[in-house]
Amino acid sequence: MPKMTLAASNPPAPQVIAPGTSNAEIIDLWAHGKSENTAALYRHVANLLLTTIDKPIQWLTLQDCQGFADTLYGKELSPSSRRTYISVVKSLLSFAHRTGLIPVNAAAAVVTPKPKDTLSQKILSELEVLTMIALEPCVRNKLILKTFYYAGLRASELCDLNWEDLTSNGESGQLLIYGKGGKTRVVLLPQTLYIEIVNSRGDAGNSEPIFRSRKATNGGRLHRISVTHLVKEAAKRAGISEKTSAHWLRHCHASHALNRGAPIHLLSQTLGHASVATTSKYLHAKPNDSSGLYLVM
Repeated sequence: MPKMTLAASNPPAPQVIAPGTSNAEIIDLWAHGKSENTAALYRHVANLLLTTIDKPIQWLTLQDCQGFADTLYGKELSPSSRRTYISVVKSLLSFAHRTGLIPVNAAAAVVTPKPKDTLSQKILSELEVLTMIALEPCVRNKLILKTFYYAGLRASELCDLNWEDLTSNGESGQLLIYGKGGKTRVVLLPQTLYIEIVNSRGDAGNSEPIFRSRKATNGGRLHRISVTHLVKEAAKRAGISEKTSAHWLRHCHASHALNRGAPIHLLSQTLGHASVATTSKYLHAKPNDSSGLYLVM
């Protein structure tokens, strides 16, 4: 009778991350290759998580992750920020699982709160936006408000603009935008805005920011916090909600452009959306018609 032999088992998968790797090193590996803003957010949330739980990442449990999510309700965070923080934790544990650092993703079962649809509350009227721009006394800030509105930029995209990103396009101009996920897109500017921006250049070099900070730090580049503050001040000056942010002007760009007949695929390209489905939310944000208006009163 032939001798039976057991089939050789498959060798264990190689370790992607070496055992004993510290929390800080794991976070650096996870944040590697991300944009500066994304990496900063990742590190902030991860450090908050590990300060709250006080454990190595390898030892985190579902109870730890859910407990951390619960603590976020005791902090001064908007619902949107809470969702972002939870998503970041889930990303960290997913990375640890993919790389073989942990056998099970403990955060996979953590529920991310569903957002309320408040988009319609963040869309100002055309008159309100134009009033914000008209009442802004600072030339630089006025150009910033106009660029947010007419180009539909994110705050980080505006802050990252250099003069080399602004080029002529016949009688007008265009901006080369470095957007989310490393994607680039070209956004055309109205002729008058292009001329106003060019006239504000002075002797700035190509690699210098278009919109400079008044502070000498960070290479004279504006920070998103400063931009947020100036938009809120402009809204306050115009008698508009102080909740107004730079991103509201992006929402206004989208809604107003659609209302004036801009094709949705063109708007999607201008905003840098990955899908037209993302852009379609603006079709329903401020409806101009409703079935209730057809009923007898």
